[in-house]
Amino acid sequence: MAKKSKGAAVGGPAHRSVEAGVAIFAVVLALITIGGALAVGIDWGAEGPKAGFFPFYVGLFILGSSLINLWHALRDNPSDKLFAEWIQLRQVMSVVIPTTIYVFLISWIGIYIASLLLIALFMRWLGKYGWGYVVAVAAGTPLVIFIVFEKWFLVPLPKGPLEEFLGL
Repeated sequence: MAKKSKGAAVGGPAHRSVEAGVAIFAVVLALITIGGALAVGIDWGAEGPKAGFFPFYVGLFILGSSLINLWHALRDNPSDKLFAEWIQLRQVMSVVIPTTIYVFLISWIGIYIASLLLIALFMRWLGKYGWGYVVAVAAGTPLVIFIVFEKWFLVPLPKGPLEEFLGL
């Protein structure tokens, strides 16, 4: 499914297959939610609704909506309409992948060092900023967040080994 655009071949996933894939993913998440809700109880207890009551019905709603979306994705006439070009998806993934790594790094090295690394990466790699700005903003932002949350609001955020070593 290659089209010519400005002399270059482009392509990407079909809109229909992306819609079906997202709907199937949402069905799986809904089933996990429903299963978890059933495990903790969905009925009414002496104190009121049990812990799974609300998640169960949210899961049912998501399941129903996702099945309708899946049905529409599979029922509608197939077309060669692109969801996005590969270059566009690459640009999106250049943000999604580092952000996902950042989320996992928080539990290992803490939010402050992980944030410093993510901000520095994005500023240097995607923003093409000079090292002076990168260092100032990447170090300054976690410092401001630390002061605001830890000192002023007294809300502890996830810390890593460096913060533990420094006694922060």
